Amino acid sequence: MQVDRRTLIATGVATLVAEPAFAQRRSSSGWYDRAIIIDALGGMGDPYSPEEQLRLGDRAWKEMVETGVTVVRDTIMPVGNGTDAWAEYRKDVALRQNIVNANPDRLLLVRSAADILKAKREKKMAWVFGTQDTSMVGSDLDRLAEMKKDGVMTVQLTYNLRNLSGDGAIEPDNAGLSKLGRTTIERIESEKLLLDLSHGGARTMAEAAAQAKRPLVISHTGARALADHPRNTSDETIKAVADKGGVVGVYFMPFLTLDSHPKGEDLLRHVEHVANVAGEDNVGVGTDNGPLPLILDAATKKKVDEWQAQRIKLGIASPGEAVGVYAMVADYNSVDRYRRFAADLQKRGWSQTRLEKLMGANFLRVYREAWGG
Repeated sequence: MQVDRRTLIATGVATLVAEPAFAQRRSSSGWYDRAIIIDALGGMGDPYSPEEQLRLGDRAWKEMVETGVTVVRDTIMPVGNGTDAWAEYRKDVALRQNIVNANPDRLLLVRSAADILKAKREKKMAWVFGTQDTSMVGSDLDRLAEMKKDGVMTVQLTYNLRNLSGDGAIEPDNAGLSKLGRTTIERIESEKLLLDLSHGGARTMAEAAAQAKRPLVISHTGARALADHPRNTSDETIKAVADKGGVVGVYFMPFLTLDSHPKGEDLLRHVEHVANVAGEDNVGVGTDNGPLPLILDAATKKKVDEWQAQRIKLGIASPGEAVGVYAMVADYNSVDRYRRFAADLQKRGWSQTRLEKLMGANFLRVYREAWGG
C-alpha cells in the first residue's frame, strides 16, 4: 500500500476562523487578496466529505477560498520503490483527473502559467500536478512525455531513498546522481517540465543543480544551516539553485527544528535565512501541508498515526518522523495561516513587494519559464 497524500489531507478536520476576526484581517491585507498566492507543495483534500467523494463539499471549498491561495502543487503518487510504480501512477493520475472533472467550477488543471492567471480571474483554485519521485519512470524516459500529456508539470528526481536516478535524502552513502539521473534531467528539461530537487541526498541535489540548464526548484525544504537535518538544504545548494534562476520553497514541517516541534519563530527564521542566501527573487513557500489546517480529534489522530507508522514500516520516513509527530507548524495551523505568516514577516520589516515575491510571484516566474504562458 502506497502513502496517499489525498487520504492524509482528508483525515484532518479543518476549522473555520471566527468571521469577524477573519474579516478584520482580510480588510487590512488588500495586496494579499490581489496577489497570486502559490503553495508549491501541498495537497488538495476535503476533510468533511467521504473519501470516495470526488466533488469538493461546500464547506471545504468555502474555507479554501478564505485561505486566499491561488495555486496548489499536489503530488501524483507513488513515492518509494514499490513493485509496480507505473501502475500505481496510472491509478492515481486517473483519480486526480476525475477530481478535476467533478469540480469544473472550482478547480483548474494547470498546463501553463497562463492557466494560473485564468484561475485567479475566474476565482478557481489552480491545481498543479507533479511527482515526488522518478520511480515510476525508471529507465523508460518516454514515460515523461506521457506524464506531461496526463497533466504532470513538475518532476521530483528522488524521494528519500535511492532510485535509478540517484540517492535520496536518507540514503547513508550519499552517492549522488547516477548516469541515468543525468539523462533523466536532460529529458525533463527537453519536455519543458520543471525539475524539483526536494527530498534529494545532499550530493544528488548539488550535482543536479550543477547539471541543470534551465531554472529549477526545491519546492519544499528548510535551511540546513539552521537545522542540520537531511531534508534541509545547504547554503551552497540553495545558492546554486538561485544562480540558475530557480526558487527554493520553505516548508511548514517538523524538520525546521531537530526536536520536531518548530514554533512560528523557527519558520520565520528559515524563510529569512533562505531569502538572505538565495535573494528575494528566489525564495517561496511550499508548506508540504495543504490549504486547509489540520486539527486532530481522537479518530483522525488514529488515522494519521497509522499513516505515519506505515511510512516508517516502508522505510521512507525521515529522521524525526514518529507516531505523534504531525506535519505542521502548530503556530500557523489555521485557515488564515498564509495571511498571518505574511503579516508576521511584514512586522519584521518585509516590504509588500518582497512579500508578493515570496508568496507567489517568484514561483510564478519559474513556472512561466518552464511551461510558457
